[in-house]
Amino acid sequence: MITGPQLRAARALLGIDQRELARLAGLSPQTVQRMEACEGSVRAVVDSLEKVVTAVADAGVEMIAEGAPSQGSGRGVRLIAGRKTARDGL
Repeated sequence: MITGPQLRAARALLGIDQRELARLAGLSPQTVQRMEACEGSVRAVVDSLEKVVTAVADAGVEMIAEGAPSQGSGRGVRLIAGRKTARDGL
């Protein structure tokens, strides 16, 4: 499953805002905003989620599922489960 933080991170890697991601995916900015607001798995219409994942992939960012190996090459990031983040107050 894709999470809100993953979408925000993917967008940050691409250097685009929510409006641009929405345009690339053919969705409304409000839909992208709702998806990114999810702290856990994104709850959205499957078609909308597929459009966002495809748009991000077409732009050059691979979404990596929990425990899955990366299929691509190049630089990337992965959040290590169970680790505290700055958001959690390291």
